[in-house]
Amino acid sequence: MPADIVRYLTHPQVQIDPDVPVPQWGLSPIGRARTETVANASWLARTTQIVASGERKAIETAEIIAGSLGLMIEIREAMHENDRSATGFLKPAEFEEVADQFFAQPHLSVRGWERAIDAQARIVREAEAVLTRNRPGDVLLVGHGAVGTLLFCHTAGQAIDRRHDQSAGGGHVFAFTRDGRKILHGWRRLEEISQRRPGEGRDP
Repeated sequence: MPADIVRYLTHPQVQIDPDVPVPQWGLSPIGRARTETVANASWLARTTQIVASGERKAIETAEIIAGSLGLMIEIREAMHENDRSATGFLKPAEFEEVADQFFAQPHLSVRGWERAIDAQARIVREAEAVLTRNRPGDVLLVGHGAVGTLLFCHTAGQAIDRRHDQSAGGGHVFAFTRDGRKILHGWRRLEEISQRRPGEGRDP
């Protein structure tokens, strides 16, 4: 039997609305189309659990995939993105500047944002709560870029650093084995995931 794989998928493009709280943003037409394109991809075929953040964009992403696989989704509110409510919506250039500081100073609260070390502890705790059930099959965690990167750093044994972040646009996946928590690959666009499995030449 092939090893069970855990995948962390970030929601793709969203409908940005400065007048709506960020956790309530939904997928844009592009984000929805990207998700629909891969909902039946063979690399998702062995998925038996889909667990999403409680934010609307993550739920919408998970629901599209779950519908194709005939699965129910589980919502875990604490899988949400790093808490940025202290600043609310920031224009892109300002957001990137603050995000850089968030990763560069993980022990500090940058402009009132949740500290990176706290967000990392939270997402690791949530992932482990799912994985320790030891249910057979692959697991798909659906969430967000910052906390996803923090989970990657923890799983890969790397210090918190934005150089491990996904590229722009969202809709990226990293994967690791359930047994041993070994990274199989870093962030890849969901359209470009290898179909190979462990033992079949998958890139590290």
